[in-house]
Amino acid sequence: MLIVFDLDFTLWDCGGTWCDHTNPPFYRENGIIMDEDGRKIKLYPDVKTVLEHLNDQRITMAVASRTYSPEWADELMGLFDIKKHFNYFEIYPGSKVNHFHSLKAKTGMSFHEMIFFDDEYRNVDEVADLGVKSIFVNNGISLSLVKSSLR
Repeated sequence: MLIVFDLDFTLWDCGGTWCDHTNPPFYRENGIIMDEDGRKIKLYPDVKTVLEHLNDQRITMAVASRTYSPEWADELMGLFDIKKHFNYFEIYPGSKVNHFHSLKAKTGMSFHEMIFFDDEYRNVDEVADLGVKSIFVNNGISLSLVKSSLR
């Protein structure tokens, strides 16, 4: 099984915008990650619990993010100390369908062995058409949503 997460508005909120609309450099002030404009960038409350739970279950995880600034997304994953949880990274502009074809090739898993979490209906619908179980995320990922999706 492969669990795939979008980043913006699924794992984190970049002050009400996408990570490629922030203004690096990023820095940490009093434990809070901010950009040059003082925009607070936060993980949703359950993110680390979700990732640790899936690691404990020995479930392989990937990121599929359609961003124009993959280096910023990568930097934020490092700053949040979550990058270590993921085995595969598809972080570049374009259709999520391309991300999933690449993940299928890299993992050898079929689309039916994948679960995808995203905050945009168009991505959820596009990827579901491939046969991937696709889950809409509202206000960030939660442990209860992940657990219910695994059943």
